[in-house]
Amino acid sequence: MLALKNISKQFGHKQIFKNFNLNVEEGKILAVVGPSGGGKTTLLRMLAGLEKIDSGQVIYRDKEVSLDHLEAENLLGFVFQDFQLFPHLTVFENLILSPTKTLGMTKADALKKAEELLAKLGLEGYGDAYPFSLSGGQKQRVAFARAMMIDPKIIGYDEPTSALDPELRQEVEKLILQNRDTGITQIVITHDMEFAQDIADDILTINPK
Repeated sequence: MLALKNISKQFGHKQIFKNFNLNVEEGKILAVVGPSGGGKTTLLRMLAGLEKIDSGQVIYRDKEVSLDHLEAENLLGFVFQDFQLFPHLTVFENLILSPTKTLGMTKADALKKAEELLAKLGLEGYGDAYPFSLSGGQKQRVAFARAMMIDPKIIGYDEPTSALDPELRQEVEKLILQNRDTGITQIVITHDMEFAQDIADDILTINPK
């Protein structure tokens, strides 16, 4: 289980979180909903180590994780809202960049893992493709594969259905539910309550103060 205890985060003069507590059950999907400005994306960025947590505790499987080493601990793999795939790199190159640069994985091992993930996600044969040639749903799956390359404990999605048509929305929903079947803990940020109700085991509503 992931537990956040008394988490506080402030941007300038605005208090985003104050003594915030949250439990996420192992292998479950938590949907975090609410209007813009409530801190939903900030929550994911903090767990991924992309934003500093001012104070509090992050505990995973009964072990406290240092607030200064969340990124190095690979606690959360981040699937960005706009995918953030490098357009000048192939799918393979996008996938192996982080593990070879930050984890010291060899290129051969990284490519093998990338091939396995792409096959699992129905993208076998797309490794040499460039992002511009992919559909929105394919980019979403590549973004997920990239997050999985670092073997995170949790996957976090920032507005995964934003600007997607109904067909692609269903594809993303299917992917998230398939991931739950493999035992992956997931946190999904969304403004779409209907989508949240379709996928989530638990729903947390965050409102800006």
